[in-house]
Amino acid sequence: MNSDQSNSNLKPHRLSAIQFFAETILGDLHRTIVPILLIGAAGAIMGLAYLTALRALQRVLGPEHSGPWVHLAIMAAVGLTIGLIKRFLDNPGEMELLVDNIHVLGGHDDLRGSLRSLVPVSLLCIAAGGAAGPEAPLVQTTGTMGTWLAKRRGLSVEDTRVLTITGMAAGFTVLFGAPLGAAIFALEILHRRGLEYYEALLPAVLGSLCGYAVYVLATGLGLAPVWTFPTANALRGTDIAWSFAAGVAGAGVAVAFTYLTIGCRRVFERMPMIARSTAGGIILGLLAMLSPFALKFGEIQLDALLTAPAVATFFVIAIFAKLIGTSVTVSSGWRGGFIIPLFFIGAALGRLWHVTVPSTNEVMLMAALMVAINTGVTKTPLGSTLVVTEMAGLPLLPTTIVAAIVSLLLTSEVGLIHSQRRRSVTTAH
Repeated sequence: MNSDQSNSNLKPHRLSAIQFFAETILGDLHRTIVPILLIGAAGAIMGLAYLTALRALQRVLGPEHSGPWVHLAIMAAVGLTIGLIKRFLDNPGEMELLVDNIHVLGGHDDLRGSLRSLVPVSLLCIAAGGAAGPEAPLVQTTGTMGTWLAKRRGLSVEDTRVLTITGMAAGFTVLFGAPLGAAIFALEILHRRGLEYYEALLPAVLGSLCGYAVYVLATGLGLAPVWTFPTANALRGTDIAWSFAAGVAGAGVAVAFTYLTIGCRRVFERMPMIARSTAGGIILGLLAMLSPFALKFGEIQLDALLTAPAVATFFVIAIFAKLIGTSVTVSSGWRGGFIIPLFFIGAALGRLWHVTVPSTNEVMLMAALMVAINTGVTKTPLGSTLVVTEMAGLPLLPTTIVAAIVSLLLTSEVGLIHSQRRRSVTTAH
């Protein structure tokens, strides 16, 4: 065979390799990777805009800027305003609805209506001091944005689901500052017993990292943990047993919170919409007169909790105030998430436990209970473990994951997000 024949035989192979690269690598880049990066970056920008607006409103409506009676009037007025917004605009959807839509449709079914009321309602609720955080409304917003982009590109249900989950992960990342934990959290919250849409794992991580990078560059906050926990003592063999006990205790608190919230919802649902949110604001304002921990979602309060004197009564009041305040907030038509409030309750219970049993590892107990309580409600053992250890800068993975798994097993039949379920067989690959 001469050289010309040899070269002619090689050309088809070269062309097929180029064609393969263009059709697969570049095609996949255009179909999935670019939208994932866009959603991650847009989620960070949207999160920054949301938090900026929230801080501006907090300077006007926050409980620290007025006396108790004045703020009671503010809470009642905010509750009335929330009811009116929901009455004349669309009722903002719950996180539970988004979870259900992801399973069935791949993403949110109402791309404009719910957000039109969700954003102003949640901003008013959280800024005025409602005991719920921005995680749920922001994640609903960024997840819906992922659905919107998927529909614009005419993607399948499976690809729509991936982009929606990626948007959720980007939203969680802005709030938690924990990209890996946020990505896994967004996947686990869809199910009762661990993540199942495994095909969305790497896209969620990639979008989460992109969003985190954009947010850090935009804010200049750096890579420091959100909370400054005391240095954790070296783990001992007995700490595994204590973490198991923390898992049991955390499951108990999670069950109590779940049924308290369900009970409050049944009471509030008997009221008209406007009266419901107004009554919720009045109750929260009255609870704040008993304890300031009945208000606000706890992210800043947790720093004060960590340095507070070790007085058992203080921690007991903080726990019950936040537990009741958060249940009233999320069940009376006010909008917000309960993840960070549950972290606060876990940290307070950990400090209380250490006051009662001084020989225990206080930081280990706080982290284990933060994870266990949140896992018991949200069913996110891996995500909660990674989020808490990343947010607090703690090297306590062994004990926190033990507490998370114990709590998950004990609460697997108890749920507040009723749309959590196994993936449909029709969506399997």
